[in-house]
Amino acid sequence: MLLEIYQRLLDSFGSQEWWPMEGGFEPREWEVCLGAILTQNTNWKNVERALENLKKAGKISPMNILKAGKGELEGLVRPSGYYKQKAVKLRDFTDFVLGFGGFRQFSKKVSREALLEVRGIGPETADSILLYALGRSCFVVDAYTRRVFSRLGLLKDGLDYEGIRRFFEEKLPKDINLYKEYHALIVELGKRLCRNKPLCRECPLDKQCKFRD
Repeated sequence: MLLEIYQRLLDSFGSQEWWPMEGGFEPREWEVCLGAILTQNTNWKNVERALENLKKAGKISPMNILKAGKGELEGLVRPSGYYKQKAVKLRDFTDFVLGFGGFRQFSKKVSREALLEVRGIGPETADSILLYALGRSCFVVDAYTRRVFSRLGLLKDGLDYEGIRRFFEEKLPKDINLYKEYHALIVELGKRLCRNKPLCRECPLDKQCKFRD
């Protein structure tokens, strides 16, 4: 069922090619880590502006972030909203990464459990970093995932983040590229059609959806 839904979404929306890592950060994966934190409670356009500010200011590596002044970092990430809190989160996360001796060691050794202990890193942010930056097979769950699959009648009432994550990981092949594309397609469906007031007639999943009934 989940693979059938994936194929329908892919046929309808095409490959989303998320987290392209356009360059300018060292290492390239650092862009994904920063973006995963900055995208909390905002849209990606605002995150892109903040990332561009960081690049222009030369704050392109973990060490650069840690050496940035408090006010400077707040100003650079201001477009992403909640800039004071996010500046603190970026510094705390960077300090955590460098505690491994650098990004490469962090990417090899960090566990999901340890990542979740960092202030400001919740399950969705942690799994985004693990999947898109570190290439770990962690399915990312967000509000769109809960909305879409609850309306399809595939999620039990009251299922928490971990329960939904396990639902996908148990029923899908352990394929990192599949996880990335599936998550991106769910977000596209949620933004475009499966809104608070859904556009069911245009939805590629309309015949499978319990909500439409």
